[in-house]
Amino acid sequence: MFPAIETTHVLDLALSVGTIALIDLRLVGVALRRQPVSEVSKQLLPWALGGFAIMFLTGLFLFLSLPMKCYGSIFFRIKMLLLVLAGVNALFYQIVFYPHMSGWDDLPAPPLAVRLVGALSLALWIGVVTAGRTMAYKF
Repeated sequence: MFPAIETTHVLDLALSVGTIALIDLRLVGVALRRQPVSEVSKQLLPWALGGFAIMFLTGLFLFLSLPMKCYGSIFFRIKMLLLVLAGVNALFYQIVFYPHMSGWDDLPAPPLAVRLVGALSLALWIGVVTAGRTMAYKF
């Protein structure tokens, strides 16, 4: 493996997942309650997307260094499944709830359905990180 890429991957993971977690915690209604969801998203989403792009690239390089070993790992497969589900969850939020944000943007706690989407996102990203770190120790 490549130590420099792995270190960068961990830092990008912290940036991407950390900012996504802050957005999700606001959606759930447990953090940044005085800030409108739109403002939190506007400030943090570019950082989350940038971190995700770099994380994707470094993750691809890590995968390419040992593709058969990665593909043979159940934790790699779980991680990939959870990543896809996290993407579907984010797309669902963008299509269904984001267009109607003006009706609940300033509320301390968004509607229940939005909170559930945020909680699901948190759970999926915790699973992605857990599977990824477990995969590293099972090689």
